[in-house]
Amino acid sequence: MRRLALAGLAFACASTMAVAQSGRAQRGFTFAQTNCSQCHAIGRVGESPIPEAPPFRTLHTRYPIEDLAEAFAEGITTGHPSMPQFQLDPAQINDLLAYLNSIQG
Repeated sequence: MRRLALAGLAFACASTMAVAQSGRAQRGFTFAQTNCSQCHAIGRVGESPIPEAPPFRTLHTRYPIEDLAEAFAEGITTGHPSMPQFQLDPAQINDLLAYLNSIQG
């Protein structure tokens, strides 16, 4: 009986974490859709509207996704002037990283 209760508790915790992660990823998707999709492909498929803007699903080939947290916190700057500078708060960073991790190929 105790094993069953522990298994139920573990399942409930895992389910809660998955829902929380899903919520973070959804908020990250909303941020990306609002702020990034004009230039970048933000989904699992499709081409970027601006060919020079890398699709988000391929970012892991350029950078470890978790390493982007610092850039998001300090403000992303790039070598091309059309990219706006973004400086995200910690919650936005966690949300966007969760989304980016969810779509990597």
